[in-house]
Amino acid sequence: MGSYVLDLQEVDRAQVAAVGGKGAHLGELSRIEGIRVPAGFCVTTDAFREVVRGAPSIDDRLDRLSRLDPDDREAIRTGSAEVRRIIEAAAVPDDVAAAITGAPARFGERTAWAVRSSATAEDLPAASFAGQQDTYLNVVGPAEVLRHVSRCWASLFTERAVTYRLRNGVDHRAVHMAVVVQRMVFPDAAGVLFTADPVTSNREVASVEATFGLGEALVSGLVNADSYRVRDGGVVARAVVAKERAVHASPGGGTREREVEPARREQPALTDEQVLRLVRLGRRVEAHLGRPQDIEWCLVDDDFLFVQSRPITTLFPVPEAGDRENHVYVSVGHQQMMTDPMKPLGLSVWQLTTPQPMAEAGGRLFVDVTRVLASATSRAGFLELVGRSDPLMWDALRTVVDREGFLPALPDDAPGKPVPGVAPATIETDPALVTELIGIGEASVAALARDIRGRSGVELLDFILADFQELRRVLFDPRSHQVIMAAMQTTWWLNERLRDWLGEKNAADTLTRSAPHNVTSEMGLALLDVADVIRPHPEVVAFLRDVEDEGFLDELPRLAGGREARDAIRAYLDRYGMRCVGEIDITRPRWGERPTALLPVILANVGNFEHGAGARRFEQGRQEARQEERELLERLRTLPDGARKAEETKEKIDRVRTFIGYREYPKYFMVSRYSVYKRALLEEAGRLVRAGVLGEPEDVFHLTFGEFHEVVRANRVDDELLRRRKEEFRSYAALTPPRVLTSEGEAVTGAYRRDDLPAGALVGLPVSVGTVEGRARVVLDVERADLEPGDILVTAHTDPSWSPLFVAAAGLVTEVGGLMTHGAVVAREYGLPAVVGVEGATRSIRDGQRIRVNGTDGYVEILP
Repeated sequence: MGSYVLDLQEVDRAQVAAVGGKGAHLGELSRIEGIRVPAGFCVTTDAFREVVRGAPSIDDRLDRLSRLDPDDREAIRTGSAEVRRIIEAAAVPDDVAAAITGAPARFGERTAWAVRSSATAEDLPAASFAGQQDTYLNVVGPAEVLRHVSRCWASLFTERAVTYRLRNGVDHRAVHMAVVVQRMVFPDAAGVLFTADPVTSNREVASVEATFGLGEALVSGLVNADSYRVRDGGVVARAVVAKERAVHASPGGGTREREVEPARREQPALTDEQVLRLVRLGRRVEAHLGRPQDIEWCLVDDDFLFVQSRPITTLFPVPEAGDRENHVYVSVGHQQMMTDPMKPLGLSVWQLTTPQPMAEAGGRLFVDVTRVLASATSRAGFLELVGRSDPLMWDALRTVVDREGFLPALPDDAPGKPVPGVAPATIETDPALVTELIGIGEASVAALARDIRGRSGVELLDFILADFQELRRVLFDPRSHQVIMAAMQTTWWLNERLRDWLGEKNAADTLTRSAPHNVTSEMGLALLDVADVIRPHPEVVAFLRDVEDEGFLDELPRLAGGREARDAIRAYLDRYGMRCVGEIDITRPRWGERPTALLPVILANVGNFEHGAGARRFEQGRQEARQEERELLERLRTLPDGARKAEETKEKIDRVRTFIGYREYPKYFMVSRYSVYKRALLEEAGRLVRAGVLGEPEDVFHLTFGEFHEVVRANRVDDELLRRRKEEFRSYAALTPPRVLTSEGEAVTGAYRRDDLPAGALVGLPVSVGTVEGRARVVLDVERADLEPGDILVTAHTDPSWSPLFVAAAGLVTEVGGLMTHGAVVAREYGLPAVVGVEGATRSIRDGQRIRVNGTDGYVEILP
């Protein structure tokens, strides 16, 4: 049939470039034994290119489209309509037209066809473009087929497709349109089969939706559908709905809605036997294609035909366990305030850092807690620890624990894994210990920076690999762990006792304000000091507002006051330049590499604060903590046995203030070390680029540490591996990692289970007391934050790099977080009312809305 038309039987999944995603999947489906696909052919992308080549005015229009802002809906509407008109009006070359009309002509003039768009960027594992282009049903005769093929070509430029490509950085010229033309089937019932549960992601549960007539009505949301859930060869749930309307083919072409006869409306569209048969066929397709599928099917005379199958792109991948046992995983990212995907080098460096083996999935890390939960000796302590820091994770884990037969049955006296942090910290309250530990950490980082100099090649990689032992020695020093656990346990003691004795909620929040040695909160205040140096120099301020180049520090000395400004910023970077957003991933750009990241916050501080604000802020917090301490101790002394209670509480206040600031130091030392490693590794990557081994230094981020080591040794890299890793990383960015994941792929969600909230309030975990009202600033990218004093920061998660923003914020709301995560600790230090773990906060709260944050009771209200 020539290169313009291919029979579906000739097509397989490798031919996406020729027949698009839909065509490639249908061709592959038609090759699976026992799977029936309506006969048909594909009009290839060669035909599309020929037609576009004959419409020269289109190039200019595509240039204009690619320059549009994805939010400029009016311009997109006008521009895309113009391109569609040009394509639909374009003359189809004779040889292309003959190939397209010749294929259906062999079946007869009155044969009906389904004509469906199949873009080259559609239905791929990494991105679903489903529904962005057009489908035409019951198209009768070769001439009409050709006309509708032209309409499908034009639908590559629907508004929604153009907007999607603009938002996702897809070049309009890089996407081509093929068209699938299949014999029209006139089904008794049709619908969708998901071979994994699209709600929970459980791979063991299949979900079926079914309705009478054509499935297009269901896919486009016109009619209700029966739904079934199938597990282990049986229907475990069904809901049969009243189906009042159905879509059927019209005799003259096209489709129309018809009322379903009253007697049939309540009848199921499928019998249970048919549902089970359909799921068995779906499992066959899934096994052949290698991943869970979203399948469109038709039932004709008790026989199933498949008219589409595409990967379910929203499922979070399942960690590889190497056995067929059940496993329960908890997210590391939710503890580390970094739920974004990490590149392979970042994942492997973190794996080398932590003593606990971790599972990888979707560019994230998870800890397997199956044995901890299965053992009665470790389960209670572990759940108590989780419950204190993340109630949603606790509730999700309780769901799994209560599930009959899911966890292995360990005898009650079987040893579980030890749970760090459960045993009481026995360390003495000694401020000298904190300063000693800080000194050890600083000396160790300085020794690393000295000893790594001059090393390169395999010697460098071997040196870094050996240094991870020193990193772990400092990071997991038992005394360091005892200091952190003493701070946490004392916090819990104060909150519980003072609530019981005095009715005081979360008293430790105020008592820990401006505690000594908190390197993260000091970092935010130190940026106020940098602003103090810059503020008196208007020329410097004006220059910094327009900076785009990372080399701006070298240009500053030519301005009045510029030398002082440069020195202040450099001194800040010397102390904190190793930090950045997502800093547990070594591949993320550090402030030292990209100092422009700090400029928005510095300039906001210049405009929003007066000289000396940093020192005043710290002193104010210290005075508030002292005042709170005095008042609480006075109230305690009036109680029965008050002298003992006050004395015990005073000891605990001294203990928590001595130790709580240190909580932030181990991570500071870890990322300081990462920064030294990274500088050396990038220099080595630069050598590989100069040797022609790599295309760019950042390519090494897509290799594990071990693979990088081997590339340095062999002076050779697998380009195909790099290409695949980059594509995988892009696909992971669209996924949301669950707090709790099972080996069945189920993302187990938790709930707060509270009924003491105002109507419509968003519930979360209270981590810093107080109530504040203000304007919500929903910030998804810290470098684009525009906070003014009094604003409430609303974001997905914060790590230490966000703390400079906290000095301007009046309150904090995050989707992820716990009582002792960095954002919570710094919010308490600064006295900001804060609620964390608010599911969907950045979607439920709109930027600019007025909200009330209740950091004492843990909820957020959206105000009128």
